[in-house]
Amino acid sequence: MSARPILLKRDPRKVDYEAGKLAKRLRRQVGEAIADFGMIEAGDRVMVCLSGGKDSHALLDVLISLKDKAPVDFDLIAVNLDQKQPGFPAHVLPEYLNGRGVPFQIVEQDTYSVVKRVIPKGKTMCSLCSRLRRGVLYRVASELAATKIALGHHRDDILATFFLNLFHGGKLKAMPAKLRSDDGRHIVIRPLAYVAEVDLAAYAEQRAFPIIPCTLCGSQDNLQRQVVGRMIDEWEKRHPGRIESILRALTDVRPSHLLDRKLFDFAGLK
Repeated sequence: MSARPILLKRDPRKVDYEAGKLAKRLRRQVGEAIADFGMIEAGDRVMVCLSGGKDSHALLDVLISLKDKAPVDFDLIAVNLDQKQPGFPAHVLPEYLNGRGVPFQIVEQDTYSVVKRVIPKGKTMCSLCSRLRRGVLYRVASELAATKIALGHHRDDILATFFLNLFHGGKLKAMPAKLRSDDGRHIVIRPLAYVAEVDLAAYAEQRAFPIIPCTLCGSQDNLQRQVVGRMIDEWEKRHPGRIESILRALTDVRPSHLLDRKLFDFAGLK
């Protein structure tokens, strides 16, 4: 496996992908998300989880650019989990991060073999893989005294999670922009919460990030997340602006107009 540029998936919207304007839009959207959810505070040590994909590369790049202009001082450290996938180009990210002058740590943990051994052929591997990665990253965050863990999930990930929970879990639940871990020891942030995936693809192409594909995710066809993603893409093609409308809905919840009795005292209405 070798680092290779990704192919740009063209957006059906008429969006300006001129390099300077795209970079400015991403910085603005990330800055707004950080401010809206109080993601980064003075003195924070932000651990940026760098997988080698387009999203985490863009996240790190934008945070580096914002760090110099931010009204508060904070530190960044990039962390890559080498899951021992066959053919993983271990030299790529250290060379890139050294070139950028970014402090980093490469963590070696053979989660690949565990996933391949435990998950039957043809079954979805993402859930177990994600849990294993999360456990390792939480441990590393403690070792590095990181006050925030930054993940590269974007707007489309949040919406896909919402619909997966709606269709398959029977819950109105998405992917939070900021959360506290179950043990209460870590704060996880998603600064790309307002950023469209297609913009990240364009940015990655413009910046020529050394992309490293995941052979676990890439080997699985017809995942439900991919099915939902195609559904959302089709909606946007047919009805431009629908994605933004759905995202706005997630920020404007009216419990009194739903059916959850834990959130609103319907019985108390007289």
